[in-house]
Formats: sequence, C-alpha cells, structure tokens
Amino acid sequence: MNTRPMIDLMDVSLESTFEKYELKFKALADKKRLRILNEIVNKGDVCVCDLCEIMDMSQSKLSYHLKILLDAGLVIKVTKGTWSYYELNEKEVNHLLSEELCCLFRSDRESNEGE
Repeated sequence: MNTRPMIDLMDVSLESTFEKYELKFKALADKKRLRILNEIVNKGDVCVCDLCEIMDMSQSKLSYHLKILLDAGLVIKVTKGTWSYYELNEKEVNHLLSEELCCLFRSDRESNEGE
C-alpha cells in the first residue's frame, strides 16, 4: 500500500503560476528596468549600444537588466547580423495588465457580488 501523500495537481499548477508571475513582477519592480522598457516602447526595437547611451549605463549593467527582462518574457531579443536588438513583448505585457490576470486574484465572493 502506498502511504505517500498524493500531490494535488491543482496546487502544483497554481504554484507554478505564482512562480511565473513572481519572476515577471520582480522584473518590473525596478526603476531602471521600467525606464529601459519605456525607452524600448518609445523607440521601437533598440540595440544595446543605443540603449547604453540613452540610459547612461555601462553595457554590462544594461545587459544584466535586459537579461532579467528577457527571462521574464517582457522583451524579445532579435539578432540582426552581429547586433542584438530588443523589442517589447506586447502580448506578455498586455497580459500582465489584463483583466484575465486580475481574475486569478479575485475571490469567488467578489465575482458573485456583481450578480
């Protein structure tokens, strides 16, 4: 007889979802990274060399912040020849700001109040 407790797949899925959003919100919880995102939004796809100048930041520091944004899925890296350009991942950013995500944190009680 198996005495190990069964893992609730719902809990695993929910935990995985929380970890995914923790990564994204941590990436957004930095003023420098928000400024980088703002520049990318305003300029379109931007190469690292241009961002270094705009942000007045060394390439190593900028690359550090871009990697965090990239790992969180908030920017997309596009390589053109030997140059790397970064653009906003609009689908992911819009999802973070969407009602769908807000619904994840809405209680059943709150959603029934409008009925």
